[in-house]
Order: sequence, then structure tokens, then C-alpha cells
Amino acid sequence: MAEVILSDVTKVYPGGVEAVKHMDLTVHNEEFVVLVGPSGCGKSTTLRMIAGLEDITGGTIRIGDRVVNDVPPKDRDIAMVFQNYALYPHMTVFKNMAFGLRLRKYPKKEIERRVRDAARILGIEELLDRKPSALSGGQRQRVAVGRAIVRNPKAFLFDEPLSNLDAKLRVETRAELKKLHRQLQTTTVYVTHDQEEAMTLGDRIVVMRDGIVHQCDQPLVVYEKPTNRFVAGFVGTPPMNFLEGRLASADGHVTWDGAGAQIRLPDEHAQRLGERVGEDVVLGIRPELMSSIPEGRFAGEQRGLPVTVNVVEVLGDKMDIHLSAEDGTPMVARVDAHERFEEQAKTQVYVDTEKVHVFEPGDAGPNLCLGGVAASASA
Repeated sequence: MAEVILSDVTKVYPGGVEAVKHMDLTVHNEEFVVLVGPSGCGKSTTLRMIAGLEDITGGTIRIGDRVVNDVPPKDRDIAMVFQNYALYPHMTVFKNMAFGLRLRKYPKKEIERRVRDAARILGIEELLDRKPSALSGGQRQRVAVGRAIVRNPKAFLFDEPLSNLDAKLRVETRAELKKLHRQLQTTTVYVTHDQEEAMTLGDRIVVMRDGIVHQCDQPLVVYEKPTNRFVAGFVGTPPMNFLEGRLASADGHVTWDGAGAQIRLPDEHAQRLGERVGEDVVLGIRPELMSSIPEGRFAGEQRGLPVTVNVVEVLGDKMDIHLSAEDGTPMVARVDAHERFEEQAKTQVYVDTEKVHVFEPGDAGPNLCLGGVAASASA
């Protein structure tokens, strides 16, 4: 096993398109790190540079104690699982898993042992004589992982390996991958566009956009303390609600004024936000921080927000309530199923103000509740 270290790594394609910009990232030994972001953010390019399938334009990539900038993919001692699994259709599962070992001229007994050990770990022992065409999507995915396991590499690289599976199987396979990593303890870099997948799998997640790392930290830290508006809106389902307004001062407290409401902001941020009274800002409210019931954590003064109920979606024990604020801004509240909302009715929702965020204007405006300090990717 080994660390994977990217230092000031840049990738520029012909025509001057910068896919990755001065990226610093350390994936620690035995750590599971997930690169996540919208399409075109540079996450797959980063993975392919680690694998050696893309040349880097600048910077250094180190795997273990070796700089691999000019080392061909086959000599980097990594194993990659692709989105389409890349299985050989004319070979059995056993031969697919053994293929890389045979190329490296491992003894037959060693190949047999490694393949059967990997098959046992993955629960596919009964599939070894089948061909890929006779397997389900989930089984093919496990075979692709098995082919990586038998190599006993320094690092695993996964490029959106669950994107071809249906929703139920994706959840099941996600749990299997988590369990497998706990068992093998192999350094892993995993790419996905699915932020829920990233949150559940990663020891740390790296949120990217336009080739830039916007935040790198533990999943819950990224969720609860997003460094900017882009991260806040990308991580979380349903996404965070954003309302434009202005900071004001009332009765010795800092408030957000906008959309026909005045929301008192947490006192712990009063000094930092107080310096910006009179400035335009964006209030960020997670869907689960709203309720129709002004009790419990929603109780208190200056927590109400006038809204119009547009659509009610029942999800079982929860409901997603699609709302419009007084200024027309669309919002979503995720509430308990016992709460009462009538479509097309005007009402008021109450906000858990202790957990709201305040951002500078702009689609990547810094989180003012954190002082606007970005998280380091190399941490």
C-alpha cells in the first residue's frame, strides 16, 4: 500500500483548455478518497493522470516513494476499475480475473490462489466458469473489482463504477465496496458525479469544479461547513436553498432581511457578520432546517419565512415541500410526513437558524460563517 500525492498538477489540452488547475492532493495510505463534481470538472482527468492514461502538463505525481510522471501505466503498480468494466467477452470470469497475472507470468498455482481468494471475498466463486454475457450488471462489476484485487496493487482507482447499475443495485453495491475497503485496507481514489455516493463511501471527499478543488474534507464536515456557495449547493439532497437579502442589525443582533422576512442569525457569528451589516448576502438553508411547526429546535423569535406551497411530494416517512418565497425564489423543505401543507396555500415555515449559512453573492461566494477560508486539499 502507498500514499498517492499530487503536487501542483495541471492538465492543459490542445487549444488551451485547462482541465485541472494546480491541484494539490494527498491520499493517505489505506485511505478512501472520492473525487466528486459536475460533468467536466476534471475528476476523471485527474484519475487518468494518476493511472498514467493522460500525460500531465505540469506538477508531480508520486505513488509511494516514486515519482511516476514518466512511468508507463503498467509499471505504476495500480489497478483501475472502469465505468464499463472492460471485461473480455470471450473469456470466463476466472480467465478475466487471471489475465493480468498471466501477462506478468505469475506461476499457475499463485494465479489460482489469488483468483479464488478474490472470488471468495466478493462472493462470486460460483461464477468463475461463466462468461460476462451470462452475468448481471452487479456481478460484472464485482468481477471487474476482482480483477483489480488479484493484482494486490499499491492503489485502486475507480472511474464511476456504479453508474451503469439501477438505483437499488447501486445502493447494495455501494455497501459492498465500503465493506471491501474495510477488509482490504487499500489506498483508493474513486470518481463519481453522484454526491450521495461520495458522502457514503469516502473517508474524505474532494469537491471539484472547472478543474479546481473547492473543498476537501470528511463528508460530514463538507456537508455542515461548506466553504462556499457552490459546495453548499452541490452536496446535499435536496440541495441547499439560497435566498438573496441584506445583513441588518436589530436589538443588538445581526439579522438577514429579505423575501418579506427578517431572520435572526446565530450569535456565534455575530462579530464576523456584524462587520458586514448593510451588505448584500445570500442566506443558505438546508431543506431539513424548515418546518411548519414553530416548536422544538424551530422555536424562537425571527425564524418565520412567508411562503407559498406549490407541490407536496410524499416520500414515506418524509415529504418534500416545493415552495416559493415572497420574492419568487423556489425552495424545497424536507419535513416529517405528519406535518400539514396544502398545495397553493400561503403559509409560514420556521427555520432552524442555528444551522443556516451566509454567503457572499456569486455562484461560488465564500461562506461568511467560516470567515471565507477555503479548505486545503492536501490536509
